[in-house]
Amino acid sequence: MTWLSDSALERLRQAVEAPDLSATRYRLIERIGRGGMGVVFLAEDLALGRRVALKVLDFPGESGDLGARLLREARILAQLEHPGIVPVHDAGTLPDGRVFYAMKFVEGRNLSEHAPSLVSVADHLHIFQKLCEAVAFAHSCGVLHRDLKPENVMIGPFGEVLVMDWGVARSLRDLATDARVEPAHAGAAAGLSAPSRTRDGAVVGTPGYMSPEQARGQSAALDERTDVYSLGMILHFLLGSNLRNLPAPLAAACVKATSADPKDRYPSVADLATEVARFLDGQPLKDYPETLFRRVGRFLQRHQLVVWLVVAYLFTRILLILFARP
Repeated sequence: MTWLSDSALERLRQAVEAPDLSATRYRLIERIGRGGMGVVFLAEDLALGRRVALKVLDFPGESGDLGARLLREARILAQLEHPGIVPVHDAGTLPDGRVFYAMKFVEGRNLSEHAPSLVSVADHLHIFQKLCEAVAFAHSCGVLHRDLKPENVMIGPFGEVLVMDWGVARSLRDLATDARVEPAHAGAAAGLSAPSRTRDGAVVGTPGYMSPEQARGQSAALDERTDVYSLGMILHFLLGSNLRNLPAPLAAACVKATSADPKDRYPSVADLATEVARFLDGQPLKDYPETLFRRVGRFLQRHQLVVWLVVAYLFTRILLILFARP
């Protein structure tokens, strides 16, 4: 018996995954990644002459619940028209029976890859603000992401911040009225056993970034504060693993956003983003009590130029007085 090498097995697997794009407007270019429930391919839209990303179910002939879930993801994305959310161009079923949808092809790096290139705390926080804007918009449309993590945030070549992979997103309305457990087989069928990927079933989310209520499988208990928790963990990731090394107000914001009890978190993404904006503007955070010493220190830091000019002026006056004495 001849055993196939790992590289040969990988080529065979990719050949099986390759979608049948005959009789469609798309030409396959290459496989570029994997998202929840399917494989993502780079393709050319022959009708419009542009490159797109095609998200396709893993294997030919798959339909039923997984196909419906992929189409639900496409419909959710189609409703979220925002610069920070990738737009959907098309959706349907390929000749081989696989459900697909086409979306804008985004070049860039995910946040995990991009973060080491950021220099200052302000750089990290400006990216975080853009991320919060996109998620807050989704919430305003009644949609929870439920799997926010650095790998699902893409940074484009011109500084665009885009929230990716809405495969387990749900509407707040559905979550409020539907507490059923999602099919336990879905995660296994999508090949998502690795801890860094979305675990689908009774527990939806990614370990390390999912909220405690998600980890307990309490679908009916999820609301905007669930995504707030995940954003708090992303803020923690961006600013460093040791909160003791952070400015105290930011450390306090991280702690509040990731409180175990949802009632103790920021009630909305907008509230968390506002606190970050206040820090960047040199203003006190609403949920961080300041002593007089901290308030004076913050004032001095915010008005450094004026303070140094006053000090220089006073120093000059003292020298003039000293040297003017007979």
